[in-house]
Amino acid sequence: MTALADTWGINAAQFWLRGERPDREVRYDETTGMWEVHGYPEILRALSDPATFSSHTQRLIPEASGFTEGNLTQLDPPDHQKLRKVVSHAFTPKVVADLEPRIAELTRELMDRMQGRAELVVDLAYPLPVTVIAELLGVPASDRDQFKRWVDGMFNSTNKVSIKDRSPEDEEYFAEAMAQVGELTAYLAGHVRERRAKPREDLLTKLVEAEVDGVRLGDAEITNFGMVLLVAGHITTTMLLGNTLLCLDAHPDQFERVRDDWSLVPSAIEESLRFLSPFAAVSRVTDEETELGGVRIPADQLLLLWIAAANRDPRQFAEPNAFDVTRDPNPQLGFGRGIHFCLGAPLARLEGKIALNLLLDRFPRLRTDPDDTPQFLPSPNMTGVSKLPLLL
Repeated sequence: MTALADTWGINAAQFWLRGERPDREVRYDETTGMWEVHGYPEILRALSDPATFSSHTQRLIPEASGFTEGNLTQLDPPDHQKLRKVVSHAFTPKVVADLEPRIAELTRELMDRMQGRAELVVDLAYPLPVTVIAELLGVPASDRDQFKRWVDGMFNSTNKVSIKDRSPEDEEYFAEAMAQVGELTAYLAGHVRERRAKPREDLLTKLVEAEVDGVRLGDAEITNFGMVLLVAGHITTTMLLGNTLLCLDAHPDQFERVRDDWSLVPSAIEESLRFLSPFAAVSRVTDEETELGGVRIPADQLLLLWIAAANRDPRQFAEPNAFDVTRDPNPQLGFGRGIHFCLGAPLARLEGKIALNLLLDRFPRLRTDPDDTPQFLPSPNMTGVSKLPLLL
């Protein structure tokens, strides 16, 4: 995999994809002003202790403070549980299972347009999950080109996040990213106002009508909440589909096992979540002085938890740099852990399973194009293809 990471042009900061481990699992980065955590037990502890490691990281980034209200990823208990409960009914096992016919229908429609050659992201991996989440929310799936422009702008940087001494390039990127967030929230705010006037049978209407402690949610809460659902609800599956196919294609023996036994598709998805974790890092901030990995960390410090590196920690995974579709157990952290475990994980897994099963059925000789290499997203905080040419 070391050679492949370089061949594919994956961001050099993702050292774990090159078979490397840091000297220390917890260290302070002078250049970014943040603490970097790479080890599995250290990250598991941080994700499982919201009282010490708060999710409200935007308090240290003033430019992002306007997008905190209602942002589920930024909330700590008890507010987090209250707001999560409002929307969790939309992602229960039964509700997700009932979406299977629609997901299969969309997948078949998209595959009908794939002939001979295809580009996975444009043809399937992006339009499938973004259409599903748009239909759940109640916004037009036909606006997906706008969604893509906004989301791409949010993650279009090759540099690590920094909270001090930002370069002019970093400042320009951050301003552009916040502008894209602002456009998306303004778009959703318009739909929220419409639902207040004309309710429908969709998730946005349910959010408009919901109450937390007897009080209706405000427009800012709903739009920020909706933004998180729309972005996270599709981008994880887009990366997951591309990563799983790429991992299988790069390991022909494993691909052959899956082709021979489709019951291995779910475990192949889990292994790709470990091997090429879509969201490579999540952030936390210390509410009090604490110790992590034998290192003292003061209060009010920003931490980057590199879950993708933790998923290659040899203390947790035997042969961590080997891709094994039969790995069991596989306690990968690709969807997080603790109270912020990805709300849409069951939906992402279902979309991935349906799409891969139908792809294998329709195109049994499916493979990547050796003359047209994949392209990866530029951000070091994400691992996923932005382009994956296929031969069908």
